[in-house]
Amino acid sequence: MATFIMVGTYSRDAIDEISSQRTENTRKTIAQHGGKMLSAYVTLGETDLYLICEFPDMQSAMKSSIALAKSTEISFSTNECLTAEEFDKLMG
Repeated sequence: MATFIMVGTYSRDAIDEISSQRTENTRKTIAQHGGKMLSAYVTLGETDLYLICEFPDMQSAMKSSIALAKSTEISFSTNECLTAEEFDKLMG
């Protein structure tokens, strides 16, 4: 499984719907697309939300990102990533 960082920005409507149930629904949506949410972080500033997830491939991550945007009104930028250790090994 590949690791992805999903960077989210709340819309005004998304702010109104903040709840622990939405977090659980997010986990379920990611799982429905073959992924697993490893962790989630909420921040202050330009970016509101970081989800660290694993997906089997880019297509699964993309489907999940779009499904979440539709159901939560949170816009996501989804990026595949490597750990520093994986990157160092790749670069030799």
